[in-house]
Amino acid sequence: MSVAPGWYVDPADPDTRRYWDGEGWVGAAIPVDATPPEGPPPAESAVPPSAPVTPSAPPAPAPGPVSPAPGHPPAGHGGPAGPAVGPAPHPGGWPPHAAPPGYAAPPGWPPGAWPGRPPEPRPHGLPLAGYGARLVARLIDFAVVFALNAAVNGWFVWRLAQEFRPTVAEWWRRVENGEMTSEPLPQPGAQAESLLVVILLIATALWLAYEVPAMAASGQTLGKRLMGIKAVPLAADQPLGMGRALRRWNTLGLPTLLWYCCGLGLLLQLLDAVSPLFDHPMRQALHDKRAQTVVVQLPRTPAPENDRTTPPGDTP
Repeated sequence: MSVAPGWYVDPADPDTRRYWDGEGWVGAAIPVDATPPEGPPPAESAVPPSAPVTPSAPPAPAPGPVSPAPGHPPAGHGGPAGPAVGPAPHPGGWPPHAAPPGYAAPPGWPPGAWPGRPPEPRPHGLPLAGYGARLVARLIDFAVVFALNAAVNGWFVWRLAQEFRPTVAEWWRRVENGEMTSEPLPQPGAQAESLLVVILLIATALWLAYEVPAMAASGQTLGKRLMGIKAVPLAADQPLGMGRALRRWNTLGLPTLLWYCCGLGLLLQLLDAVSPLFDHPMRQALHDKRAQTVVVQLPRTPAPENDRTTPPGDTP
């Protein structure tokens, strides 16, 4: 991905700023806190004004091609001279599009020759969403789905409780009386298993109807919208679409049907929920990897397009 021409922090000296013309560093460096000119710097003279001119001196022989030293920028790109590996740049000093998903070297550095720890990826120029914001958004969505289940599934849950009532009552009586017996508890009613399957089917359908259409259209559920985060495809900044949104939901939502298998479905969902904590650098959950998506943090207040008060390369 090419980087637009402009003034950026020098990777070899974070206290200075240089001009990147789209292919290499040009011109002299200026202090990092100085206001850069609007365009590129003026061309530097080949011979300084104060240097004496001696016509009688024989010209020095032209040097042959010299291979760049390891860790230095390639010849012709105006890279900074100095040690083999420069000091680590400030992560906010690079242009926002200089680090797409994966790791790309800063302008002027050979591929793979990072001067320090690579900056955090910024998919489509947006920072990755934090785990706290994602967790709160998911809890909000669970609260909405729970309210829908209370309205639609309430009668089935009440009937299931009636089927288990004799079993629970006998167990509680033995606890109160301190009875130690090997006699089995009464079995739940004959409809208990069927009611449990119906409840799980309805709960799964309600979750699918709530999340998949919203994610397909905008990449945001109510929880994500309130937290200012959004799921976007890794390949392009566009809506997820119904197919990708369905694949993303399947990994997290379908295990609900396995809750009756000794809680296996709940265990799978917990593993999916904590998986972003162990994924680097993109912080993808298992359902993100399935759909090739990533969750980003949206800007709180979009900056005006004509706002030029902050020079390029600075961290807002």
